[in-house]
Amino acid sequence: MGGAMNDLSSTPKPDGEQPKKQRKPDWIRVKAPVSKGYHETRKLMRDLSLNTVCEEAACPNIGECWDKKHATVMILGDVCTRACAFCNVKTGMPRIVDPMEPENVAIAAGQMGLNHIVITSVDRDDLPDGGADQFVKVIKALRRETPDTTIEILTPDFRGKMRAAVEKICEADPDVYNHNLETVPRLYPTIRPGARYYASLRLLEEVKSHDPLIFTKSGIMLGLGEQRLEVHQVMDDMRSADVDFITMGQYLQPTPKHAKVEDFVTPKAFAAYGSIARAKGFLQVASSPLTRSSYHAGDDFAVMKAAREERLAKERARQSA
Repeated sequence: MGGAMNDLSSTPKPDGEQPKKQRKPDWIRVKAPVSKGYHETRKLMRDLSLNTVCEEAACPNIGECWDKKHATVMILGDVCTRACAFCNVKTGMPRIVDPMEPENVAIAAGQMGLNHIVITSVDRDDLPDGGADQFVKVIKALRRETPDTTIEILTPDFRGKMRAAVEKICEADPDVYNHNLETVPRLYPTIRPGARYYASLRLLEEVKSHDPLIFTKSGIMLGLGEQRLEVHQVMDDMRSADVDFITMGQYLQPTPKHAKVEDFVTPKAFAAYGSIARAKGFLQVASSPLTRSSYHAGDDFAVMKAAREERLAKERARQSA
């Protein structure tokens, strides 16, 4: 895997030694968004009072995605009840849930002509169901208004109310259920202090036990100080939970107040991680510096669906032989 892999990234620095600010390598730079399509998507989101994770999380792919009329809608407001060290979404006391939001999401999907839509949300620990009911309403509105659009949801962990929330959402029948593990277990106390690694893993298992036909997806960020074998272990944990699709991308520090980038993982190292993930049996793998949870999600869904059908056909052929 070469010396660029981050095996030693967690080695403590000698006392008094300040880490140098790292300059972004060429492979991580993207052009500023200026296209007509970008501005049209931005206006549509404003007109419908919708938030997007593309903007709130300062996604580097926003120019490319919005130009193609792809956007990841963030429901339940733009204020999160958690304060993760990697995330650029505002933290505080959220506002009341917008009753028009499900309908507006469906209108946006129709106007943008989306074949595949990704719906995510902030954490809403203040709500009795963690916001699960709003996910259900959005899925139902999309099924009603844009029945041909496939639906991918990216939910929080619904801390303390996970089982009921997952059951409710699975019954609404999304095509893909995504929940990100984000990083390796060792880094949770500093990177994702409000969450628990094994609780997130249980959520993914719960989705599959409730409905084995829903595709499950999860992702991690690299460059936070994780070690190579820890990443391999996360892959194994995901596979033991029967996760279908893994995404791996480079962590980028949104502001100086957020967790530092420990290292920039090379495209070659990402490719090596991707090869290992495929060997472990994932139906679909996305692994590159600019990979994000919903980047190229529609294309990836089609590939994943075809891969499952091919795997099932092989199993049927083997059984009848």
